[in-house]
This record gives sequence, C-alpha cells and structure tokens, in this order.
Amino acid sequence: MIGHLRIVGDRRADRLRLIRTRTSRALVVRCHQRLRGPYTGIDTVLRSVLPEAGRRWPELVEAHRVELLYGMPELAQLIGPPPRTLADEASFKERTRFYGSGMIRCMSQGIVTFLLGYADRIHADTGSALELAFEEVHAAEATTQELLALLVRRADPRLLRVVISTTADALPDELEAALAATAGTLHAPAGDPTPEAPRSAVEWAAVYVDSDGTDDDPQALRGYREAEPQEVARLHDRRADSLEGTASWGVRMGAIAYHREHGSDPGGAGRTALLAAQRHAVATGFSAAVVDLGLRGRGVSDPGSHEHDHWEFTREAAAACIPIGRLAQSMELYQDLLRRFTNPKIHMMTSYAIAMLHTRFLRPRDHELALQWQHNAVAIAGILPDPAERLTFSVFHDNGLALVEMHRGNRARALDLVESCIARLDREMGDDQWVLHRSQLLYNRARLLVALGRPDEAYADYTRLVDLDPYYTDYLSERARISRDLGDFDAALADYDRAVQLAPPFPELYYNRGTARMRTGDLRGALDDFAYVLEMEPSDLDTRIARAELLLETGDLDGAETDADAGLALHPGEVQLLCLKGTVLLQREDFDQALTAFDAALERDPRYPAALINRAVVHFHRSRHGRAVADLTTALDIVGNDPDVLLNRGIAHLADGRTDLARADFDHALTLPDADVPELHRHRELCDASAGPLKSQG
Repeated sequence: MIGHLRIVGDRRADRLRLIRTRTSRALVVRCHQRLRGPYTGIDTVLRSVLPEAGRRWPELVEAHRVELLYGMPELAQLIGPPPRTLADEASFKERTRFYGSGMIRCMSQGIVTFLLGYADRIHADTGSALELAFEEVHAAEATTQELLALLVRRADPRLLRVVISTTADALPDELEAALAATAGTLHAPAGDPTPEAPRSAVEWAAVYVDSDGTDDDPQALRGYREAEPQEVARLHDRRADSLEGTASWGVRMGAIAYHREHGSDPGGAGRTALLAAQRHAVATGFSAAVVDLGLRGRGVSDPGSHEHDHWEFTREAAAACIPIGRLAQSMELYQDLLRRFTNPKIHMMTSYAIAMLHTRFLRPRDHELALQWQHNAVAIAGILPDPAERLTFSVFHDNGLALVEMHRGNRARALDLVESCIARLDREMGDDQWVLHRSQLLYNRARLLVALGRPDEAYADYTRLVDLDPYYTDYLSERARISRDLGDFDAALADYDRAVQLAPPFPELYYNRGTARMRTGDLRGALDDFAYVLEMEPSDLDTRIARAELLLETGDLDGAETDADAGLALHPGEVQLLCLKGTVLLQREDFDQALTAFDAALERDPRYPAALINRAVVHFHRSRHGRAVADLTTALDIVGNDPDVLLNRGIAHLADGRTDLARADFDHALTLPDADVPELHRHRELCDASAGPLKSQG
C-alpha cells in the first residue's frame, strides 16, 4: 500500500528530482520560513485548492472559514472575509485578549480537517489520491511543522498522500514520531553540479539575497559571506523594496523583516519591520514567531535610544515563551527589563507579568509572591501622572489583582475588585472606548459569580457577552456549563452546537458536547464527538476514558478494550484505563487477566474504588470470599455508605458463611437512597440459603 514518504537530501535540487520520480502528480510547495513566516507552504496549497473547493463544495469551505483565514487573512481574496470579533476590531493599544499556541493548534487542526475533506471528495470523483509534497520542512517555522505533523498522522495516504522533503537535520519530536509511524524514507542521491558561468562574489550574493536567504547552493552561500558588507546590505534593501508594494502579512513576517534586518538600516527600517511583524504575530497567536521576532528585534534596537521598542520586543517575547513551555526564558527576559530600565510603566507592566507567572504558570504556584508583585503594579498605576492612563492602567491592574485574590481563595474580594473596575470604566468612558477590555471584565465577573454559587447572575452576564461578541465562542461554552449544572441539557446542547458551528475545533468543546449528548441518550452523537477529539489528539486522556466507558456501557467490549490499550500505550500505568481494561476482561470472564489489571491499578492507587470493587468480584468468582470482603470494606471506607457496595459485601459475607454480617449489610443498604430494594430483599431471604453473584462496577 502507498504510504506517506520522507525524502532526505542535502540539496533542494536533489530532493526535487527524487520527488518528481516518485510522485508525478504531487503539488510541490516550499515551506522555508524566510519566505512568508508561519504557514509558508500551507498557504500555497490552499491557494491551489480553494477555488475548486469553493466552486464545487462551498459547504466544506464555509464549515472551515474561520480556520482557513485566521493565520492567512490574504485568502479572503478567494473565499471572502472571516466573521469579526471584538478582538479583531480593537486597536493594538486597546488589545487585552491575546491568543497563543493552543489557539493556533486548533486552527491547524481545522485546516487539516478541511484538506482531508477535500481529498475525500476528490478521491470519490477520480479514484485518485491527492498528493502534496512539502519541501524545505527542516527550515519551516514551528507552526508549519506542527501542522504537517498533524496532517501526516491524520491523513489516510490512500486519499491524501504527504511527502516531507528535508535535510537530515532532526525535525520536531511530534513530526518525527508521525513520520516514523506512517512514512517510508528515501535518500536523494547528490546530482552532478550544473556548469555555471563564472560569477563574482557579489553576483552570487545577489542570487542568495533574491532567494530571500533560502538558496542552498554552496557558491551562493560562499558569495554571500565573502561579498563586501555594504554591497550585501544594498542587495537586501533592493529586495525588500521590490517586495513592499504587494506584500501580504506573511511576506512582511518572513522576507521583508529578514531583508530589513540585514539591510543598510537595521536599527531603523529593520527595527520597524520586525516590530510590525511581531505585532501581527502577537495579535494572531503565533507564539514561536513572536519569540523569534522579539529576540531578533532586541538585537537591532538600542535600549537607550529605542527604549519603548526594546521593551515591547522583550515583553512580547517573554509572554510568548509561556505557551510554548519556555518559562525560565520568560522569567529571565522579564528580569532583564527590571535590571535595564527605570521607567515606571515598564516596571509596572513587568511586575504584572511576573505576578501572572507566579499565580498561573510556574510550578509550584506561589500566590503570595504573585500578590507582592501585583501590588507593585497597582501602586505604580495609581500614581501615573496622566489621568487617562491612571484610569485605564489602574483598572487593568486591579483586574490582575482580582485574579490573584481568586487564586488565593478570596473570591468575594476578587468580585469586589472586578465590579469596581466595571463601575469606574462605565462612569468615566464612553460606550465605544476600551470595549474589548470591558468585555473581559464582564467575563471575569461571570466566572466569579459561578464560583460564588450565583449561576443565574452569571448566566445573564454570559448572555450579554454572547450578544456583544457572538463569534467568541468561549462565552457559549461557559453558558452551556451553567445550563448543565442546572440540569438543562437541551439548553447546554444548543450552546455547544452553536459554538461548534462558529469555532475552530477545540477538543474540549467536542468533549463537552459529547458528554452532554451522553446524558441525553444521544450515544451515537457522543461517540462521533469523542472520535473527532481522538482523531485530532489521540493522547487526550479524558476523552479516551469517556469513550471507553461508553463503549463498555453499550456492550462493545472489543471497542472498549481497544481504547483502553491505545490509552495505556500513551499513558502507561494510568489507573482508570487499567481498571477499564480489567472490567472488559471481567465481563469476558477472563478472571486471571482481569485480576492482573486490577492489581496493577491498585498498585498505582491503592484506594481507587472501582478497582477495589471489581477485584472483589474476581475474588468472589475464584471463591476467595474473605479477600472480596476485604476489598469491599476498603471501598466502603473510601466512598461511604453505598448501597450497591453494601449489597456486594453482604453477598460475599453470605458466601463465606457469615450470615449475621450479611444480614447487617443488607439491612443497612435498605435504609439508603437509590438502593436496589428487590435485590436486597431477595438476598436477605437467602441468608440461610445460597449466595448469588457479586455485581461488577466500571
């Protein structure tokens, strides 16, 4: 069977020759990040397929409009504009809602789902697979590499065959793992060099610069390094000038930022280009690009003469380090700002950022240290000389203080702070000012109202937010959570369904809708939601467990066991999965293997009730009644007075000849809510006769 393919070679020309011999129909795209930054290559694929997709299957395009346009807004030329949110409408100065790598991963999952849907339709029409070859993947930006990892893992090569063309350099772990599991590898032999007319160093440098720094011809690289620096800078200026007129944001983040950085004015034009590129990356949530651009921007901005820009490059890079797991680097960048500058606003914002690190991200969390840093931010905000700045920054930092107080357990104090912030802005500002931040304050109030047990008021706030910002689907999900807690699953599902229509494919959203569907008896719908989550994120433990439990409940023992095994391969020793595996084996009456699974679960967590109860069932079937009683007694110590566990222990006592103890358990169970009264009476009558079987519990 044709599978995905990895082609490895030192030179692009060699790899392309091999691609053409192996995949004659493949669309070959370049992914080098110096061309167009994040999603370079993905944008080329979408430009190629969207016209046909929009013409023949407009519902497919419409279902993924948000994801297709989010990181590549220029595609609106092909499919029209995306829906707008308050964050899109806010100026950069007033922007207080930012996204990170998690949002981008959801967008990438949506793009992959679109490509799979498109390939499926093409295959149905032609019987042929769509073939996509991605070249220079070793030099792709992290967002592109992540999307390719998802595509390689999720795509059926009979429908969509992926070729990854790269040097022998190691790729990110996720992409390496996907290729190892699904792709064969071919090595491209080095071709004979093509005879070239003699060129000077500056002529070769021009070849390299005009390739946007992507040419891998050794002569071009040598010429670039050996040419006079002033000549090289002039070449970069010329190339940037030629791109400016029609440049998309991708080109501005990639080629133009690169050329201006290496041109004749790196501290002026270079700094400006990098700052514009970083601001776009910040607004979009390209976290890895924000860090890269920020560190490069620091290198061309003088802290003395360009204090604000140096600060902005640094603080944005530090913030973006957090979602990609580089917390130590984040803290070091913030501390560098404190050491370098005396500007009060820089210290105010940096104090806030460090407070958020301590209260939200660092482990262990230190809310008391966060309080200390946030008090510093609040104090500076309160003495800023400009009244407008004093108002907005005081509100911003009081809101941050409210978060710290919530984490400290002071929810009422947190709510007071947030409501004070809302009142001040309502009193001092017009309705059209700082709209996004005011919506964030309302969101925070709603969450605090839920935490304080005031769901009706919170529901009203979420309804107001949905009306204010209908395409920001977090509000729908939070309102659905309140409806669930109140037992109104129809209302919850209505909100989940609307969120699914409007949002990129957040795994949590589909998981939540799946669990709500279970509660309303829509088991098929629940399984569909769980399946989509696990297609996107196979290691999602909660969804893996939920689907395995549902399959077990519906009698699909093979499906439940497959899920348990798949989950254990990704989460070795996970207690719930071991218990699920044991329950499947128990229902098959494979008592020895079931006992092994329950023993393994209890070795990890000796007080896991389901494993104790089900191991007791195994012991009972093996006529080890005393051991069954011991496990059930431990379970009762953990779960309290449970009528089913008391019933089972009574049966075990009865089988062990302890009639009085059995009768006491049956009598006790009969006094409890939700007791199986007929079964308890039947076994009570059997106290002087024979015992019945214990019941297993999943």
